[in-house]
Amino acid sequence: MRFQFRLAAFATVVGLGLTSVVPVSVARAQSGAQAATAKAEPLTIVTKSGPKRFDVEVMRDDAGRSRGLMFRRHMAVDHGMLFDFEQDVPVTMWMKNTYLPLDMVFIRPDGTISRIAADTEPLSTAIIPSGGPVTAVLELNAGTAAKLGIQPGDRIEHPMFRGR
Repeated sequence: MRFQFRLAAFATVVGLGLTSVVPVSVARAQSGAQAATAKAEPLTIVTKSGPKRFDVEVMRDDAGRSRGLMFRRHMAVDHGMLFDFEQDVPVTMWMKNTYLPLDMVFIRPDGTISRIAADTEPLSTAIIPSGGPVTAVLELNAGTAAKLGIQPGDRIEHPMFRGR
């Protein structure tokens, strides 16, 4: 079984009773933060009050998931970062080396939101659990979920969730 990792220095993916943790070196993360960002893709969150559109960078490989939003100081209001873990497993994350406060939206394979960790603390090593198996995590600027009424059960529209 292949595990994928990320979020501000590490994420732990738990599956079939196994736990793996992969730290990311600060030097590698800093050089990655200086690299060009991934091309933005459209993503829509369908809420009770209507659709909310974002442009997201999608992290589909170990290097991208490891780098994520580390060391960045700004993200546009209508932007985010989507992490594809390629399988449905519980994940835990932390905010080490991430300066931006974030809302972390944990997403099931069918695109429904399972949990939101709102207003995560920048630079913290506190563990943030998914609360169950997920396939992806969407990071938005802190406060976005509350401001737009995004809630568990809402649906994410993005090609990643078609056919899963």
